Amino acid sequence: MRTTLTAAAAATLIALTPHAAQAAGSYPDPRPITGQEIIHDPTVIRLKSGGYAAYSTGGVIGARLSTDGRHWSDSGNAFTEPPAWWYEYNDTGDPWAPDLSYRDGTYWLYYAVSSWGTNHSAIGVATSRTGLPGTWTDHGKVFTSERTDPWNAIDPAVITSQGRLWMTFGSYWTGIRMVELDPETGKALPNATVHHLATRPDAPYAVEGPYIVKHGRYYYLFASYDACCSGVDSTYKIKVGRSTSVTGPYVDSTGKPLLEGGGDLLLAGHGRYVGTGGESVFRDRGQDWLAYHYYDATDNGTPKLGLNRLSWKTGWPELT
Repeated sequence: MRTTLTAAAAATLIALTPHAAQAAGSYPDPRPITGQEIIHDPTVIRLKSGGYAAYSTGGVIGARLSTDGRHWSDSGNAFTEPPAWWYEYNDTGDPWAPDLSYRDGTYWLYYAVSSWGTNHSAIGVATSRTGLPGTWTDHGKVFTSERTDPWNAIDPAVITSQGRLWMTFGSYWTGIRMVELDPETGKALPNATVHHLATRPDAPYAVEGPYIVKHGRYYYLFASYDACCSGVDSTYKIKVGRSTSVTGPYVDSTGKPLLEGGGDLLLAGHGRYVGTGGESVFRDRGQDWLAYHYYDATDNGTPKLGLNRLSWKTGWPELT
C-alpha cells in the first residue's frame, strides 16, 4: 500500500523549505490549453521544424502536436505497432513514461516496458530525424532490471553533462537511480555503475519519474512522490533537490539529502488539479517550462496536460 504525507507533516515540510515554489494552497494553475488535453506522463519538445510535439503513456506511446503550444491535436502514436521484444515484459506490449530529447541532429525517444507492481522491466530507445509520430526506428533495450535487483528500470530521462550522456530512472524499489550511456548507441555502457540519487525512509519508497535539468552551476533533480494513476484519489506531487554533480549527492534547500527523504515541494494538487506529477522540463525560446499531468476533478479524474513557466529567481525552481 502506498503511503502519503499527513496534513501535519506536509505543513512542517513546507515551513522548512523556503525555496519551494509556492506554499500550500497558492500553487499556480496550469496554462490554459485547448484541443486534445488528455495525456499521462508527458514529455514535450519544441521541434526544429517549428511547433511542438508531446509523447505520453497510452497507446503505442501516444502523440500530440501543436503549432503554438496552446492548442493540441491527437496525432496517433509514435509507433504503428509494438516491437516484438516489448512482450517479454507484459502481455499487451504497452509502453510507459517516454522521454523525448534532441542531440546531434537526431531525436531520441526513451520509454519503459513493464507490468504493474513488478521490477521485471526494461527501458528502450528509438530515433527519428523529424521527431514526428510514425517516423521512429526502435533500437531495442537500453537497460533492464529483474526481480533480484533493488531498482526498477522504468521512467527514463536523459541528460548530457560535460560531454557524457546519463540516464536517470526509477520507481519505488528504493527510488531513483542513474547510469551512464554510450552517446553513440544511446544504450547503457557495459557494467555501468548504478548511482543512487533519491529515496525515502518509508517502504515502499514512493518516489519515481525523475528528470534532471542543469541551471547555472547546479543540476536539479525533479521527481514525483506518492501515488499516481488513481484519478481523483491520486496523491502525486513534485519535489526537487540540487547538486553540483550530475551523479549527486542531491539535497533540498535545508541541506537534507534526497537519499534521506529530502526534497523541496514544488507542486501539489490544488482545486481541480489533483495528483500533479509525471513531470518533465523543456526549453522554448529561452524559457523553461514544466510539463506534467494532473487528474481533473471536474472531469471524473481524467488525466490532462499541465504546463507552467519555470523560473529560477532564488537559485531554486519557481512556477508561474
